[in-house]
Order: sequence, then structure tokens, then C-alpha cells
Amino acid sequence: MTFRLATAGESHGPALVAILTGLPAGLVLDRDAIDADLKRRQEGYGRSPRQQIEQDRVEVLAGLRQGRTLGTPLALVVRNVDHKNWTWGMNPWPPEGGAVGKGTKPVTLPRPGHADLAGVLKYGHADVRDALERASARHTAVHVAAGAVAKALLGTIEIAVEGSVVDEDGLRARIDEAREARAQRDTVGGVVEVRARGVPPGLGTYADKSDRLDARLAAAVMGIQAVKGVEIGDGFALAARFGSEAHDEIRTDRRRDTNHAGGLEAGTSNGEEIVVRAAMKPLPTLMKPLASVDLETGEPAQALVERSDVAAVEALAVVAEAAVAWELARAAHEKFGGDAVGDFVGSWRAYLERIGWR
Repeated sequence: MTFRLATAGESHGPALVAILTGLPAGLVLDRDAIDADLKRRQEGYGRSPRQQIEQDRVEVLAGLRQGRTLGTPLALVVRNVDHKNWTWGMNPWPPEGGAVGKGTKPVTLPRPGHADLAGVLKYGHADVRDALERASARHTAVHVAAGAVAKALLGTIEIAVEGSVVDEDGLRARIDEAREARAQRDTVGGVVEVRARGVPPGLGTYADKSDRLDARLAAAVMGIQAVKGVEIGDGFALAARFGSEAHDEIRTDRRRDTNHAGGLEAGTSNGEEIVVRAAMKPLPTLMKPLASVDLETGEPAQALVERSDVAAVEALAVVAEAAVAWELARAAHEKFGGDAVGDFVGSWRAYLERIGWR
């Protein structure tokens, strides 16, 4: 079965849903570990009041029995507690009775930097909400849940993935910046880093550009809301160096003393730590809105103002961690296969034995 992730759901709809296919049978999942990652995604200075409304917990509807995967599609659900305030406005069916609650009026004021304008033009919507609900970063919650499952699979072959904000020593400065942005009714961005330890050489391939692991990781991270730049290893800095300074020399044990390549060469893991960084733009919903146009009247107007974060860089670190974990798990499953976890782990061990890797 193909290793795939499909998701559905809107920001203020009833729930966010993920269907994971291709997981081997017998993988032990820890509900507390998944919920812990969901909680991490909601933390950090500068988050909106919605993080106090939503107390994200994972529910499993299919594919798991008594904590072990069955080898069939795994269905995950993260409920939107705030949906109770949007029941009329986000009803899947034409609502009955008078308009009550939130989301009852059409949105016609697209925000610069959001999917609003492109979304209504692409799909022919008259109400911007039909686009912005799916494009919202709230959707990342279910991706984090899927990433926690991927980390459980990677853990069986001793791969660990961890995301963090770049320059942890500058935490106080970042908080001060976010406070200033809040006072000015503005937003801020930042940079995060994901490191994967224990990845053996040979995941991914140079044989086809669509299967290159660096390209897949870059696409997975770039696909996260508000990410505008991704680099592997030293990335853009390598362009300013001589080749003798840029490449990681190989020792007799086939390991490296440096890791400028970020663990990937020619689209394939080389056995060193995989390092992926992502740059997050300032969030596009401003309490002091930017200039826009009213799509209904065609007149100049200020953009939509809706509840939003001032900063969400720490949340991005968790979401990027999940994205990298999912793509590494997919690549590992392609390499080692197996309908059961024991087959997957056994193939990994046989491969390490064949290449003499420790």
C-alpha cells in the first residue's frame, strides 16, 4: 500500500481529518506523545486567544486497535472546539433559521500575503471565507498529529527528528520584538531548524529529480503556511565559498568531520545529520490592516481583520518537525518496505549489515 497522507478540514469547521495509508502493521502509537506534540504546536509567545479555546487532542477513527496499527488506513481527527461559535456560518449544509454566531457575513476584503485573493479568483468564490478557511494555519494541527505517527515509525529504526527556533539564545529578544509588534498591531516572522539524527545513507535517490530526498524535504517544508524560504545544510551560504570550503571530506570510516551538505548529497542521505531550515514571513493578518480592495464594490478598502497570531515561530518549529518526519518516514518505507513493523526493522538491520554501517 502506498505511503500517503491525505487531509481535510477547515479552520472553523467541525474537525480536521487525516488519512494515513501504507503504515506497517504492529506499530505502537502513544496517544500522550501525539497530544504532547499538538500541545507544543499551540505554545509560544505571540499566539492568538484561540490557543486557549482549542485544547487539541487526537482521536482515532480507524486503523488502530489497542494502541497498535492494523496495516490498514489510519484515520485521525482533531476537533475544532471553536466550531460551536461558527455552527451557522460553517455549516456543511444550508443552515436553517436566522444567522447566528460568527461567519455569517460574506468576506470581501482580501488580505495581502494570504490565499484570499488568489483563492477566490482561482475557484470562482464570491466569499473569501471559502478560500481562507482551508488555507489557515489551523490546518497544521492535523499534520502535527500525522508527524507524530511518522516519528513513531522512525523511532523503530533509531531515527530521531527535532525542530527548534534558530538562535535559542535570542529568546528574550524575540519576545521583545513580538511585544513591540503587538503594541504596533503588527506581526513578526523568524527562522526554524529541523535536525534528523540516525538517518542511514541511502534514503532518497539521484535517479529521478522527483525522488530526490532534498527536493522532497524542501517541498514538504515549503508547503507549510507562511514559509517563504528553505535551505538544506549551509544552503545559500555555500554559494559564497570555494569548493574546498564547501564540501565535507570523507574519512576512512565513511563519516565526515563537517556537515555543510546537511546530510544530503545528490538527493540521497549520506549518513550524517539531516539539517533543514525554514524562513517564516510575518503573518498576513494585521490588526492594523494593509490596503486592499473590496471585491464586492471594486473600491479601495482596508484588508480583513480577523483573530490571528502576532508570532508563531515556535509553532512552526513543531510543524516543520512533523513535515520532515513524515517525508523521512516515507523515504524509509520506500527503502525498507514491509507489511509489518518487524519486516520493516529487519530489512533496515540487514541493510546496515550489508553496507557495514554503524
